[in-house]
Amino acid sequence: MTKTLKAGDGVSWSSHGGKAHGKVVRKLTSGRTIKGHKVAASKDNPEYLVETDEGKQAAHKAAALTKA
Repeated sequence: MTKTLKAGDGVSWSSHGGKAHGKVVRKLTSGRTIKGHKVAASKDNPEYLVETDEGKQAAHKAAALTKA
């Protein structure tokens, strides 16, 4: 089952430093670069741009995010 996430939703995910918390900024449906890393998002394979409370951004697939 696909998770339904929208901008503003609180989420958490695993990161190098442990568990990270933040919010969904928007759904990505096209490729782009974030912090020098290519994000291969598409309409058939979307990812979500998330932002921590400290303002750091990353892209994750819905399966990697836990809705708060």
